[in-house]
Amino acid sequence: MREVAIAASVSVGTVSNVLNSPDKVAPATVERVLAAIDRLGFVRNDAARQLKAGRSRCVGLVVLDIGNPFFSDVARAAQERAAEHDLVVLLGSSDDDPHRERLYLETFDEQRVFGLLISPSGNDQDRLLALHHRGVPVVLVDRDGHGTPFSSVAVDDVAGGELAVRHLCAAGRRRIAVVGGPASLSQIADRRAGAFRAAESHPGVTLDVVDTYAPTVLAGRDAGERIVGLPVGERPDAIFCVNDLLAIGVLQALALHGVAVPDDVALVGYDDIDFAQSATVPLTSVRQPRAEIGAAAIDLLISAAEAGKTEPEHICYRPHLIRRSSSGG
Repeated sequence: MREVAIAASVSVGTVSNVLNSPDKVAPATVERVLAAIDRLGFVRNDAARQLKAGRSRCVGLVVLDIGNPFFSDVARAAQERAAEHDLVVLLGSSDDDPHRERLYLETFDEQRVFGLLISPSGNDQDRLLALHHRGVPVVLVDRDGHGTPFSSVAVDDVAGGELAVRHLCAAGRRRIAVVGGPASLSQIADRRAGAFRAAESHPGVTLDVVDTYAPTVLAGRDAGERIVGLPVGERPDAIFCVNDLLAIGVLQALALHGVAVPDDVALVGYDDIDFAQSATVPLTSVRQPRAEIGAAAIDLLISAAEAGKTEPEHICYRPHLIRRSSSGG
């Protein structure tokens, strides 16, 4: 800054004002300082600014799995809304690993981020509470924050699971498999709970869980192989997968063994990612408003940071069923 001041024949204080409060400086002086900055290739020391201000322009975002298009879309929407407020999103994927999640939280804490958005991998809130008590706004994403001091934006996953299975029951399906795990993820547990609620209200419907080690395409393909390996009379006539990646994997396994979808087995996924409508058999799916979730998370974060709110806010969206060929709809 001193070199810029000398080159522009102004004080260091004037350079600082041009960078931070240009309305306080005469337009001609601003132009002269900016020209000196360009000529010298000056880049402000943002770390020093953070130390002085106590907060940066960066928002930390930790998602469960960036390989899942649902989280990619949420992150993109958060990034776009953050940019409207001159904020930058720093993204980390925990891969549902508590240790990796902790490393991201420690790093974001050290960087004095503006705030934190997170889809927690578990229920350990100690690190989040420590951030919260130091005045760092925290917003839970794709997780209900009731009962915590954190604001949250989520989807009613119990209602979503119920929507999926009610649709299959209405189509006349009676032996339904719910594919997806691990149940330690609250979103998956809620979707499974909704599926059972729907089945219980339809006499004659049986519901079996086919657990998976992860909500991925490969895990779905493995689950599909296990289903195809059952005797024909014991196979389900419908499958509800707790996300679309699993559903795509199941669809691949069924196709490989000549099991027709939806004639032999109806199939419903969850999330309505872009791949759902372009699958070999277009996939019926429970849609989550991904863009709205990402944008709302940033809005809650800014509200908490700028208004200094102590009471958390909670947003819960209702999912919608998008009918396509895979369920016969």
